[in-house]
Amino acid sequence: MAVFLTKESKVLVQGMTGGEGMKHTRRMLAAGTNIVGGVNPRKAGRTVDFDERAVPVFGSVAEGMRATGADVTVVFVPPAFAKSAVTEAADAGIGLAVVITEGIPVHDSVAFISYAKEKGTRIIGPNCPGLITPGQSNAGIIPADITRSGRVGLVSKSGTLTYQLMYELRDIGFTTCVGIGGDPVVGTTHIDCLAAFQDDPDTELVVLIGEIGGDAEERAAAYIRDHVTKPVVGYIAGFTAPEGKTMGHAGASCPAPPAPRRRRRKPWRRSVSRSETPRPRRPALCSPGWKPAPDTTHAGTWHHSVVDTETLPGTTE
Repeated sequence: MAVFLTKESKVLVQGMTGGEGMKHTRRMLAAGTNIVGGVNPRKAGRTVDFDERAVPVFGSVAEGMRATGADVTVVFVPPAFAKSAVTEAADAGIGLAVVITEGIPVHDSVAFISYAKEKGTRIIGPNCPGLITPGQSNAGIIPADITRSGRVGLVSKSGTLTYQLMYELRDIGFTTCVGIGGDPVVGTTHIDCLAAFQDDPDTELVVLIGEIGGDAEERAAAYIRDHVTKPVVGYIAGFTAPEGKTMGHAGASCPAPPAPRRRRRKPWRRSVSRSETPRPRRPALCSPGWKPAPDTTHAGTWHHSVVDTETLPGTTE
């Protein structure tokens, strides 16, 4: 199984006829995604050829859903039009909208996320890489050839760290990898994904990637303590940055409320086992011949070992 996205998902692409939309639609098709159409009111009725596959273009999300039964849309539209695109998708009753667009005004994100929630549409993003269920479907811009299917669930704020973790654990594999986005306001949170992975029978371990700024990771730690029984490994990037340092990611520049680093460690201490630096371990899901890689940890990162090793037979120091 998987969370949010499966091989049965039928995907529309809003903005498919643009440069980025064309490029990533071709990549999603190559990954096996069932893309049933694009959406562009000015080019409705046309078809676009992708390596001998013709994909129709519809004038609206509602029209595309009526014609194809689509239940997922991926949004590749400029920031100025993102609110309108997501609102249209929510009005059509789409189940999942993956908003890739970067640079959307926070006011617009707040408005369309709230509106979509009222309509029953799940938003992933904005400013996110999307999500992938390896071997089944890929909705977004995540490279499909860097990992395989397996038993680990991944939820991450950072796009590049999503890709790195997928590659590092490529021999283990993933059920679903979800990039929730790094903006101050996102439609799907760490907690939403943790709950989904907890309920997924094929996910045996969860990896959570966060970063400084805001309190999302603190709330996730409290949720893990109270509701998650599966092992969780957490990685928090940027923890050793100087106090008050504004990071590049939008989500790291909007702390709410600001909390001293020492105090912010406490929720993790209460809910998970923790280590300041990674200690080489043989993961329970690795092959018997696994050996720890050389330590390439970069300055400015903070690691949480959130695995309850007692629940992972075969894990050794």
